[in-house]
Amino acid sequence: MAIVGSSLISPKGIFMFSHVMVGADDIDRAKVFYDALFQAIGGKPSFTDDRGRLIYMHDGALFMVTRPIDGQSASCANGGTIGFTMASPEQTDAWHAAGVAAGGTPCEDPPGIREASFGKLYLAYLRDPYGNKLCALHRFG
Repeated sequence: MAIVGSSLISPKGIFMFSHVMVGADDIDRAKVFYDALFQAIGGKPSFTDDRGRLIYMHDGALFMVTRPIDGQSASCANGGTIGFTMASPEQTDAWHAAGVAAGGTPCEDPPGIREASFGKLYLAYLRDPYGNKLCALHRFG
């Protein structure tokens, strides 16, 4: 693995994940929230597939939102975080502000610089309307 910009790239140039999917009971509410997040970072609003899932495609990545297929209520992972790569601290702040304005809840520390053993990061955290923990991450070069 290598860090290129803010992304982790394997030696073969292949990313580890094909997509990330979260559950939501109210797809319309989820669309308002995630459309705002993706538009804040230059992405497009979602489109809906034939199963009613929201599909977001941005910078070579795929993020999806679905009603749980087992018919149970959506729930978040305790201890889980979904991280989104950001191009700059300003983009990170715009993402965070858009998420709060669209019904997200700030969590962790306020957006800002964190020193880690693997470098300097600019981070912002939110919970979506269903409790999923999201992180915007800019890695300083």
